[in-house]
Amino acid sequence: MKSKEDKGVESLQKALKNKKIRIIAMLAPSFIAEFSYPEVISQLKELGFDKITELTFGAKMINRDYHEQLKQIKESGLLISTVCPGIVSTIKSKFPKYAENLAKIDSPMIATAKICKKFYPKHKTCFLSPCFFKKVEAENSEYVDYVITYQELHLLLDSQPNKNHNSPHSKKNLAHTSASFDKFYNDYTKIYPLSGGLSKTAHLKEVLKPGQEKIIDGILEVEKFLKKYNKKSKIRFLDVTFCKGGCIGGPCVTTALSLEQKKKKILDYMEKSKHEDIPEAKKGLIEKAKGIKFSW
Repeated sequence: MKSKEDKGVESLQKALKNKKIRIIAMLAPSFIAEFSYPEVISQLKELGFDKITELTFGAKMINRDYHEQLKQIKESGLLISTVCPGIVSTIKSKFPKYAENLAKIDSPMIATAKICKKFYPKHKTCFLSPCFFKKVEAENSEYVDYVITYQELHLLLDSQPNKNHNSPHSKKNLAHTSASFDKFYNDYTKIYPLSGGLSKTAHLKEVLKPGQEKIIDGILEVEKFLKKYNKKSKIRFLDVTFCKGGCIGGPCVTTALSLEQKKKKILDYMEKSKHEDIPEAKKGLIEKAKGIKFSW
């Protein structure tokens, strides 16, 4: 039996040194809680990544699928978000009776990887992650070639010859502060890593009545809810994340900032992004994802 291809940091390091291999770095939007923007883009280029993008356009596209699926939901139905692989894994293993309620919709990581593969079919994709669960998810995806955590990215940056220059928190290299994402720019979904980020950006008020959605962050709270849930409940949609606070509470987010401080960084980043002058060619426009399926 053929073993699965290694998608971890050692395999990535070899690929980054191979001049024949071009790699796209896909940053989870929670990155701003851990790294400096836009310095991190230049730092990733110096590591050897050819293109740098964010998951925000992928998030925008799957929002459309959530919107459509919730339009069809029955009065006794329940749809559980699948943006978080930790949630998917827990429900399948501990609450199998709710497995059929999991949304058959790609995560932002998979959606973004599909878009990247469409535009750059000869490139490899690498997701930079705030948690370990994404590594498990990537093992079952043909679209994601590598996944490394923020902790592993710190180690890669610290291994550079000019260590201080490439420190994720360095502000010294002002020549690199004009860097920007290469493609698929989107601003309002930058709040996706916060608890309820999906619900707040998918225009669900158009398809759900008041009280029909519930946002839960933290796996213990999610389990507590599922143990008590019954079909008589008016709740039709669960926007849930494994970690408290959402992805900013991921185990591989190493900053000592509190959840509130990390949340503020996300919100400030989103607000700043609204005023960036982004060329049309770099924007995440819906027509660019034409022909790609994000649900099944």
